[in-house]
Amino acid sequence: MDPHLDPKQTARLIAALKEQIGQMPAKLAQAAKYIIDNPGSFALDPVRDTARKAHISANSFVRLADRLGYDSFEALRRPFRDALITTNEASLGAGWIAQMAAQGPAAALQASAVQSELNMVSRSLRQMGADRTEAIVETLRCAKQCYVTASRASYALAYYFHYVARMALPAIDLVPRHVGTTLDDLIGLGPEDCLIAITFAPYSTSTIQALRQARKLGARIVLISDSEVIAPGVEADHVLTVTTASLHPFGAYAGAMAVLDCLLTHLIEAGGAEARHRIEAYEALRQDSGAYWTGAKLPQIRS
Repeated sequence: MDPHLDPKQTARLIAALKEQIGQMPAKLAQAAKYIIDNPGSFALDPVRDTARKAHISANSFVRLADRLGYDSFEALRRPFRDALITTNEASLGAGWIAQMAAQGPAAALQASAVQSELNMVSRSLRQMGADRTEAIVETLRCAKQCYVTASRASYALAYYFHYVARMALPAIDLVPRHVGTTLDDLIGLGPEDCLIAITFAPYSTSTIQALRQARKLGARIVLISDSEVIAPGVEADHVLTVTTASLHPFGAYAGAMAVLDCLLTHLIEAGGAEARHRIEAYEALRQDSGAYWTGAKLPQIRS
C-alpha cells in the first residue's frame, strides 16, 4: 500500500485544523477554513487557484503547510488528493492500463500484471456473494471458539486475518502456534467450535489433516481455497472460492486478500459498538506502549 494512501489522514488533518483554527493568525485561519469547507477542491486545484478561491495569497497556504509540519503546499495537499482519487477510482475507468501497455515491453508486462490482479480480485469477490458471507459471519459469531489455520505462504493471510478479526471476535485463535503442530493446537476442538482453513494448490498436508480432524470432531468448517473439492474426506460447511491464477509460476493472493478484507468488514460491522470499543482499546494500548513509530506526529501544529 502506498504510504500516502491513509484514508484516515485527511480526517485527522481536518480535525486538527478545526481544533487549532482559533489560535491561528487571520490569514492562516482563512486558509484553514477553506480546506475544511472545500476538501475536494483543495485536493485538485493548484496553489494559485486555491489562493484565488480563498481570497488570500498563495503564501498563506505555504505558511499553513509549514505550520502543520509539511515541507510544501504539495505535501499538504497530497493526502487530500490521494484520498479523492482512491475514493473515486471506479469512475476513472481502465484506459490508463491500455495507455501503459503502449509504452514499451516493461510497461506492457506491467499492464498485463495489473489487469491480471484486477481480474483476480473482481472474480473472487463476485463469487463471494452476500448470502454466503452473511452465513459465514453468523457461524463465526455463534461459535464457542474459532480457529484459523494455514501453512507456508498462505500462513501470512491467516496471520493477518487473525490479527484484525480478534478485535471484533475475541474467541478466535491462530494455529499452529509457535513451533507446535496444527493438530496439537486443535486438541480441544469440538462441535461448538469453528475452524477457518486457508489453503491453495498444492494443498498443505497439515491443513488437510486439520480439516479432517475438525470434521471428525463435529466442528463447523469455513474453507477459503481455489476449489470446493481439495482432498478426499474434506467437507466444509462454507466455502469461499478465490482465484489464484497469475502470470508467474506461483499462485497470487490478491483475490484471497480482498475476500478476507471483505469478510473482516462484515465481522466488524456485526460486532457493533462492542467491536468498535475493543478496536479503540487495542489502538490506545499500542499508542501508549510505543508500538507505532510516530516521528513528528503529523499533523502537528506548531505554536
